[in-house]
Amino acid sequence: MSAFIKAISYYLPGRVLDNHELVTEFPEWTVEKVASKVGISERHISAPDETATDMAVKAAEKLFAEHSEIKCAEIDFVMLCTQSPDYFLPTSACMIQDRLGLNTHCGALDFNLGCSGYVYGLSLSKGLLAAGIARNVLLLTSETYTKYIHFKDKGNRTIFADAASATLISGNGFAEIGDFSLGTDGRGADNLIVRSGCARYPKPFRDIVYDENGNPVSSDHLYMNGSEIFNFTLETVPVLVADILVKNNVAQNDIDLFVFHQANKYMMNFLRRKLKIEEDKFYYSLDKFGNTVSSTIPIALKEAAREHKLDGKVLLAGFGVGYSWGGAVLTVNSRRL
Repeated sequence: MSAFIKAISYYLPGRVLDNHELVTEFPEWTVEKVASKVGISERHISAPDETATDMAVKAAEKLFAEHSEIKCAEIDFVMLCTQSPDYFLPTSACMIQDRLGLNTHCGALDFNLGCSGYVYGLSLSKGLLAAGIARNVLLLTSETYTKYIHFKDKGNRTIFADAASATLISGNGFAEIGDFSLGTDGRGADNLIVRSGCARYPKPFRDIVYDENGNPVSSDHLYMNGSEIFNFTLETVPVLVADILVKNNVAQNDIDLFVFHQANKYMMNFLRRKLKIEEDKFYYSLDKFGNTVSSTIPIALKEAAREHKLDGKVLLAGFGVGYSWGGAVLTVNSRRL
């Protein structure tokens, strides 16, 4: 059975952190430096009492409001990609089923992935449809990374933002989901991590130190080894793209639009040039959203559709924390958007 993306919506928290506010906290930086380095002018930040589950529910409610033809009663599986769940247990997707009023015959699960999570979610959804387990899958991504970042960490605070997305995968829609390339290298786990707070180290370390650039490094907050993440990305993504093309039996010139995980402008530009992708075929949606982790690709797809740039063969590539990566090709019929 073929699987299609039928609809996409997303939710952004109300609080906006722009570069002008950031540079008041970090006067050694300028608005121009932040914008040129990371390509982000503003980011949405979840409220102190707003969780990933809250945002996922809002994204789903927005999807149902924007697409009246989609009925809650027809959803027979809901899955949430998040690395910031409300609780260790129960599963956030179970609470979402209840809050959305979905049928109790609906399957529900969480899965813990970051920047590759949306692609993995599409692969799981396609598998559920192919196996006859589900007919309409509600795939949610929601992340509140900003709650993990130390307030003095100017590097990560310029990059990361919070958001949620909702995608309906069904037997018909505007984008047929092709074949996948997926990969994992857990040796890179320590290079993007929040070390304390879970089962391995439940108590805070309170071990904060400052690096040569004055950025805090702490086991109790989000740590990212930027140079190692950059090297991993440059090594992995070109191989990933090549494998995606082979598995979908298409040439690079056949791709009409490349939608990569929106990590930061410098990394994306470097990848684009390394892969020799024309600029007009490479989609950016960083400026007003920032790096929203598993939500960057669905937000980019929604924005590309709004700009009438989503049509034909669209190559998706997600990569990051784990290390984990994944990609696929969508065949988009823009007349069905």
